[in-house]
Amino acid sequence: MRVTVDQESCVGAGQCVLNAPDVFDQDDDGFVVLLNEAPGAEDRDAVLAAGDLCPSRSVAVRED
Repeated sequence: MRVTVDQESCVGAGQCVLNAPDVFDQDDDGFVVLLNEAPGAEDRDAVLAAGDLCPSRSVAVRED
């Protein structure tokens, strides 16, 4: 699994952090920060939920 984020389109909703706090964080302005671009299988469901729930579609998940 590979994760990418687009900080330019992020609106700071925080759904990514709420769903997968080991993979995402927010900077001082509330915008997404990617902590792990290749999360393991244990984070799969949480990362997929984060991508699905992102209102600005700033989180992209590609399964290898």
